[in-house]
Formats: sequence, structure tokens, C-alpha cells
Amino acid sequence: MEREPDFLAVVEKPSRYLGTEVNAVRKDPASVRLRVALAFPDLYEIGTSHFGMQILYHVLNREPWIAAERVYAPAADLEARLRERGERLGSLESRTPLARFDWVGVSLLYELNYTNLLAILELGGIPLYGAERDRRHPFVLAGGPATCNPEPVAPFFDAMVVGDGEEVVLELARAWLAWKEGGAEDRGALLERWSRIEGVYVPSFYRARWDEAGFQHLEPERPGAPPVIRRAILPDLDRAAFPDRPIVPFGKPVHDRLRLEVARGCTRGCRFCQAGMLYRPVRERAPERILALAERALAATGYEDLSLLSLSTGDYGCLVPLLERLVARHGGERVAISLPSLRAGALSPVLMELIRSVRKTGFTIAPEAGSQRLRDVINKNIDTEEIFSAVREAFGAGWQLLKLYFMVGLPTETEADRRELVDLVRALAAVKGPGGRKGRLNVSLAVFIPKPHTPFQWAAQLGLEESRAVLGALRERLAVRGVEVKWQNPEMSFLEGVFARGDRRLAEVLVSAFRKGCRFDGWGDRLRLDLWRQAFAACGVDPGFYTTRPRLRGEPFPWDRIDVRVSRDHLWAEWEKALRGEKTPDCRTGACHGCGCCDFVSVRPVVHAALPGAAAAAAPRPRAAAPAPPPVQVFYSRTGPARFFGHLELVHIIHRALRRAGIPLRFSEGYHPKPRVAFEDPLPTGTESEEESFVVRLAADLAPEEIVRRLNAELPEGLRVHAASRALRPPETCHRYRVTFPGGLPEGLRDGFDPAREVTVGGRSGRLKKFVLGDMLQHFRITDPETAEFDLCRAGGSSLRPAELLQVAFPLAPADLARARFRKLRRQSA
Repeated sequence: MEREPDFLAVVEKPSRYLGTEVNAVRKDPASVRLRVALAFPDLYEIGTSHFGMQILYHVLNREPWIAAERVYAPAADLEARLRERGERLGSLESRTPLARFDWVGVSLLYELNYTNLLAILELGGIPLYGAERDRRHPFVLAGGPATCNPEPVAPFFDAMVVGDGEEVVLELARAWLAWKEGGAEDRGALLERWSRIEGVYVPSFYRARWDEAGFQHLEPERPGAPPVIRRAILPDLDRAAFPDRPIVPFGKPVHDRLRLEVARGCTRGCRFCQAGMLYRPVRERAPERILALAERALAATGYEDLSLLSLSTGDYGCLVPLLERLVARHGGERVAISLPSLRAGALSPVLMELIRSVRKTGFTIAPEAGSQRLRDVINKNIDTEEIFSAVREAFGAGWQLLKLYFMVGLPTETEADRRELVDLVRALAAVKGPGGRKGRLNVSLAVFIPKPHTPFQWAAQLGLEESRAVLGALRERLAVRGVEVKWQNPEMSFLEGVFARGDRRLAEVLVSAFRKGCRFDGWGDRLRLDLWRQAFAACGVDPGFYTTRPRLRGEPFPWDRIDVRVSRDHLWAEWEKALRGEKTPDCRTGACHGCGCCDFVSVRPVVHAALPGAAAAAAPRPRAAAPAPPPVQVFYSRTGPARFFGHLELVHIIHRALRRAGIPLRFSEGYHPKPRVAFEDPLPTGTESEEESFVVRLAADLAPEEIVRRLNAELPEGLRVHAASRALRPPETCHRYRVTFPGGLPEGLRDGFDPAREVTVGGRSGRLKKFVLGDMLQHFRITDPETAEFDLCRAGGSSLRPAELLQVAFPLAPADLARARFRKLRRQSA
């Protein structure tokens, strides 16, 4: 890695910018032909959980001639620092500024990330508009579900991928290499090659015009530009590369677990669901392939949770046998399994028992609508009894908290439907579990947003003021014991709705809002709707044109050039059936409905009804052998980038390193077993240490030197184990620290301190700490013009952080402490 950036010492959550995670790929730039920066326009904690980016990182880095690196949207503090100093945003792996890559590939997952996209480009030194780039600049590409209506951001991209990207991205790379070897003189020549690849849209090849009614029409401007861009489909998931050594993020990502995609696509046909249309047909991964991936990925990551991912995991053809095998193999290692997308009708006692056999994970049930009439309108093929049955089964199996998800503002919704929503929640809250105890419900409410390529693309969205009124009324009526109500900010839903069905006129609005300071619009506390209103007004754009009006059948849409393989006629037929309250059955179990996706030759549903081999019984919980091996104390150093780990993330890092190292761990009992590992008092983030320790309790004896060897092979940069011992060392009351002030010690530190002075400071818990300064600060001495050493001791049962102690003892300015670097020294007798 290149030199550690200066900003790490001053930004919030510095570990999100380290790039030293386990399984990150670093290649020598001189050894590759193509360098790609994969960008996610949100914070690290969000982006590291994005599945598509993980897959592309794996697919590209498998090729020896390609290096893929990562970049995420910087938080506000880092963006301000970069702008203040005129520095460029770079990748995590090599710190290379984005403008020096060959490509920048952006994941477009969510419309409210678009201002962050502009921030990444500008901070990376790349012109925002594709038309402003030349041979000095990288190509900027996009992929992800939001490309199904690319128009609001089309002017910012050179090319956009619609559909599955695993195979397309390598076709793009091979075309780029041929263009590069041919002299790379004309960017347009490469774009023309790219436009001939299925699923690739080149926005500059199409000119937008607007008719008298304000509707956008796209007209090809370049000979040979395809009339429509057809979605790329990966016909067989088992033939595609899939990450079996995914990066293990630092911090607390939103999905902090191993996620395995068991299927892509859904056949349920919910009329509001864009993903259900975009990812057709259903393609299941073979169960034996999933088992092999789980084996390798759990060993490579050390995760304690495994999530089986798909749009509707409960529909996976041989789910129960697959779970039985996974629990039998990994239950003894206390690996919990969760199913994030279960329909109410798919829950069964067998399924619940398998999930809870290791550790109870969360359950979310999505009725979507409160009345059966409205569930029929949206084709949510579950009935009220199935919802009650799922809640009874969950509470009966020991779950105490369930999440329910509803939308408001669905087509044809009336006040009667909303009253039924309230009645349904109140009735579910009365369901009792074992011993007559009632469970708790977290109810989530969101405003329905019509999306392109769905039957509801012709529907009007609920207006902002009406959204506020409806949500407020529901919140009041659901104020009952055992029910907590959360709702999505309706201002976010309004803005998302504008960009979901917007056209190219919104690109100018987006830049205007970006210049006014809009960022992280998908975070409720960061959205500035006042600035967005100013941007709309400045650009002469009416946001209501895109949201609150219904559409006629023949109205042209901005996304008409994008063919997601579900025909417009099919979508209109489903829209009319919705208005009549008619349901459409699942095509997995009935006849084909003629949506247009499958040709039944290369593109067809792929399902697996059985798992080869006999079903495996769930493994019983192992019990610790008697007598148990003695505990082992492990001593390690924490230096360099590892000093930026917070204590809780350090605990996670160690726990997962122990798992990867195959060290047999003892676990606590109960519903949430944890490894029996005890750590010393936490160090402040940013402080180095030559020696820390933790005590681990083993399930089987293992030589201390073997523990050292195994752990050192699994720890990230900056963490290193140097000893392990069965003889536990008593805790120390004093620790020696070295503090370095680059550029010279501050004058206040040279004046000395009064060791007899009584000090009172406020603790982090709010309680006051009183002590004599000399009892806590001992043996202070200056060792060179930039360095001092001292002992920090516990006094009166309490202690301070090193920086806090120096601030109390000496007249130091905040700027002095900001440049101080602390290092806890190793005990000399160890």
C-alpha cells in the first residue's frame, strides 16, 4: 500500500477508508492492462453490503490482466477536507486518484444516491458530463437496477449496462483491450463497439427531444445505434463466477454476514415490484453448488451468520433439505442461518425450527397492504389467514419480535383499506406465544413509488402533503402496546418518485442541487428538500409532472429504448387486471403468462426440486468436553492502520480471525451463543499498542504456538500476535505510553505539572471522576524534541484516555492534541 493518508487521524470512522480488509485484492498496477475503479455512491457501510459490486470485484480480479479496486462516497468531513486541500479522491486499495483509472464503474442501486455520484466524479478529478471528457479521462460506466430508466443520469455516463453484468463486463473489457491495442485514438470507436454488446446503452448515441405535451423522445443520432437496448441475462447461475472469498468489511456494514445468492428472479408477479420484473426468469443456483460455496466462503471469512439471498428465498425449490445440510455441517460452529425474503405463506414449523436451531435471527413479514382486496390488486398472493399463521408460528417458536412491512398510496387504495391495515396490525399484536405472552411488532410504513417496467408504471404517486397526512393518521391509530411504528420520510419518497420516472431534464436539476450542497439524500437527516425545490425552480422543471399524474396507455416513457424483456402489452394487461382486482397465479406452478421474457431455449426458468443424496439430520448442539482445556491468553500488537479500529470492530475482527484460523472455540449458552473471548479495557481509536491481550476459552486443546501461527495468517495489516500462554497474567494497574508530536513538542508540555493537584473531570458515563493528578500520571519525561513518555495508572478505580490525561495535566491547545500520536509500550517483563 501507498503511504497512509493524513486524513485518517481526523475523520470520523477512519477504518472505512483503510482498504486493508481480509480478502481485499491488491495487484501491481504495472502488471495489468486494465485498471477499473468500482464506485458505490454511498458510505462504505452501505456499499460493502451491495451484492452486485462484490460479484463484479470478484469477476474482474479473477482476470490476471485486470485490476479492480473500490471507492465509496466520502462522508461530509472527508469531502470537506479534500476540497479544502485540493486533493483527489482515490481508491481504497492503492489510493490512486480516480482520474488515473481506465474505467470508473458506478453501481446505480437507488435514485437518492445520484448527488453522491456527482461528488465521487468531481472529487476524483473527472468531468461530470460525458460530453466533456476526452482521451485524458477514464470511461465512466454504470450498472445496477436503476439503469432500467437511465435518462435522469444518462448525460453523466459513457456507457450503461442494463441487466446481469457478470458476462457483459468481460465483453466490455475485451473490446476495450482490442481498442487499446489498435491505438486508442477515437473514444467514439470504442463506444460503437460497446453499443453492439447486448445490454449496453451508450447515451451519447441518442438525442432527446420533447414534444408539445412535454414527453421525451429518444432519437438515434449515430448510424447503427440499436433501436432498443435489450437486457442482458445470465441464463445459468452455476456457470457464472461467484465470490467465494468476499471481502470482510471493517466497522458495522448494514449486512454484516455472509450472503449467498440462492436464486435470481421471482415468479410471483407482484405488480408493484420492479425487481420482480427486471430479474425474470427465476434461476436457482444448484443446492450442491450452494453447499460448496458456503463451505469455502465461511472458511475464508469467519462469518458467524449466513444469509440465503434471493427475491423470494421461501420459494427455492429444495429449501428445507438445503437448510438441513447447512445446519448439519455448520451448526456445530454456531453459524446461524437467516432467510431475509420469506413470504408469509412459505413459513412452516420445520423451517422455523431449522432457523432457530443455532440462533434465532430476525423475521420480516411483508403483507404490503392491509386489506385482502388491495393485496389482490397488487397481486400479493397471500391471504389474511396465512399472515396470522406466520405470526402464530413465529411467536410459538420463541420469536419475541417480528417486523411487518406495509405501503400506503397503492393504486385504488381507499380509507377503508387503511382502516383494515390498522385492524390487521392490532389483531396481530394480540397473538400470544408460549405461556400466553404477547410478542412485539415493528411496523414499517412507506409511500408506494411507481417504478418503470412494472404494471404500476402508469399509476399516480401520492402527493407529498397527502402522504404526510396518511402516515400521520396511521401512526396515531397504531399507537397500541407492543407495536412500534416507523415510516420512511415522505420527502424521500417524493424525490425518489421524481427520479424513478424522470427524463434527461433532471440531469440539470441534479447538478444544480449538487452545487447547492445536496448529498446523501437517502439519509433522512441529510435530505434538504428546500434546496431541491430551489433547483427545480431554477431549471424550470415541475416535479409533479413525473409523480402525481396518472399515465395513459399510449404515453411515451423516457425508458422506452430499454427492453427488459417483459413486454409493454403484458404490463398493461396486468395493470387492467389490477384495476379489476384480478389475481395472476405464479408462473412457476401454472401456465406461462406470456410476459415475453423466456424463449425456452437459452432463457427459461431454472429450478431445483431435490437435493442429491440423502437428507442430513440437524447436528445436535455440541457440549464442552470435561475437563475443559485451560484458557489461553493471547498477546498481540496493534500498530499502523490497525490503530484506527474501534474496540467493537476489533472484537469482530478477532472473533472472525479465530474462526478462519480453525481454532476450536467454546461458546456461551442460550439463544445467542457467542465465542468465550474476553478483552482488556479498550484503547482509544487512533492509539497504537505494542502489546494488548485477550483470553480465549477453547473447546479442544491447542498448543499456544499453534494459535500464534494460525492467527497471524488471518489478521489484517497492523495486527500481529507475538505470544500465547496458558498461564494468565494479572491485569496491570499502570501502562507506559509514548506520545509523539511531529514538528516538535508543544511548549505547554515542557512546563511540567503539579502532581499534587486534585482533578475532577466528567466521565463518558456522565459521572464525575475525582483523583490526584500524580496518582494517575507518573514518570513523565521528555525523551527527544518530538517525544515524551509517561505512565498512565488507574486511580480510585478509574482511568482516563491518554489524550484526556495530558489535556488535564498540561496547558495544551486542541490543535496540539490533534497532531499527537500515542503508542502504548510493551511491558518490559513480558
